[in-house]
Amino acid sequence: MTAAGAIRTLIPARLDRLPWTPFHTLIVAGLGITWVLDGLEVTLMGAVSGVLAEPGTLNFSSADIGLIGSFYLGGVVLGALLFGWLTDRHGRRLFFFITLGTYLLGVLLTAFSWDFWSFALFRFVTGAGIGGEYAAINSAIDELIPARVRGRVDIMINGSYWIGAALGSGATLILLDSAIFAPDHGWRVGFGIGALLGLGILLVRHWVPESPRWLITHGYKDEAEATVSGIERTVAAEVHGQLPKVDVADSIVVHPQHSFGFAVILHTMFGRYWRRALVGFALMVAQAFLYNAIFFTYALVLTRFYRVPAGETGLYLLPFAIGNVCGVFLLGHLFDTLGRRQMIAATYILSAILLVITGWLFAVDALTVVTLTGLWTVIFFIASPAASSAYLTVSEIFPLETRGLAIAVFVALGTAAGGLAAPWLFGTLIGTGSRFNVFYGYLAAAALMLIAAIIEVVFGIAAERQPLEKIAEPLSSR
Repeated sequence: MTAAGAIRTLIPARLDRLPWTPFHTLIVAGLGITWVLDGLEVTLMGAVSGVLAEPGTLNFSSADIGLIGSFYLGGVVLGALLFGWLTDRHGRRLFFFITLGTYLLGVLLTAFSWDFWSFALFRFVTGAGIGGEYAAINSAIDELIPARVRGRVDIMINGSYWIGAALGSGATLILLDSAIFAPDHGWRVGFGIGALLGLGILLVRHWVPESPRWLITHGYKDEAEATVSGIERTVAAEVHGQLPKVDVADSIVVHPQHSFGFAVILHTMFGRYWRRALVGFALMVAQAFLYNAIFFTYALVLTRFYRVPAGETGLYLLPFAIGNVCGVFLLGHLFDTLGRRQMIAATYILSAILLVITGWLFAVDALTVVTLTGLWTVIFFIASPAASSAYLTVSEIFPLETRGLAIAVFVALGTAAGGLAAPWLFGTLIGTGSRFNVFYGYLAAAALMLIAAIIEVVFGIAAERQPLEKIAEPLSSR
């Protein structure tokens, strides 16, 4: 303790100097596996969109499918803002369970939908849960993972969504097989199974501690010390040796507060750090528009323009998902070694160029369903780490006390501005039957990616391998 109740602490430095051990792997598994399940059920939603448009099921139109995607994203916006604000005030750990519970409830209810409005409502609830997960989970991961590997871990965790997408794509070949399930039953079974699998995550998360960084800045000094000491004992036992020493010069002084006013938080993000806010907004808008426009309606492109049977669309989504997975796992480490600004700009620019080329070839009918799928796989091999880097950026460039809400605000703004209308827009463009109308949508997505890359080059932050407290001084340090 120092004068006036301030605390000098080495807790951030103690966490950052730890070697990687099974403890950190458990953190990644317990928190990050939600993205796998989200990828599974969102891919299922994309794959079954063709089935849901058939007579004998819910008989949705192309515009209905797009609008349902927009309902889901609306839930993401609301859930991110609500749970992001709460996780900054009440801690990360509590909301590990609340947000996951909300998400699983929405998935389970989706399996029992009976018309458009019930389906849209349950997708909204699902989105609210996953929006809350973005805030609570990314906050905790950044605050528990050592700085030297934070970038690649964060990108891989966000990109693990596509592991679920690959599993979901494969599962649709069974769930949508009319010889196994009736057309109106297979998709319901898929959502139900996804909800049941998610229950196991709740058990794993009991082993994940509260963020010591959050505890110390909110005045819970004894709890923070006990948590860090417990982590150090676990890690020391796992490496069978002494831990690296901590440099006392890396200590920080905090003036604990249990909460900060909403006006203070918003002024910090959009006043003091307005350049960073611009970067976060641009990156989130561009990737949200790209992914939500294309992925939510990809099955419609296959069925409308290539006459792919609705039950076989998952076969073409599988390589698409694999490309996304490989991208984050093969390129993720470069965001820590080559640097954030260099890799973010490069992946956004290259994704945009390839998107324009692919869109033009699609418009002039120069692609088969196989070559189109191959090009999408290449594009999203690059776009996947680009999109994940947007979430990484907004989670590490603002002060700790605002982290959950900062993630929430930019997820909400990016999703609302870049993604909320995108599924509906592309569903409508596809519904016109014009390849060139769809191409114009692809051009819009490419333009947003290029603009985001330029803003990153000008205002991006070199956050690679830096402690969070050096990237953005905690509000409680002032």
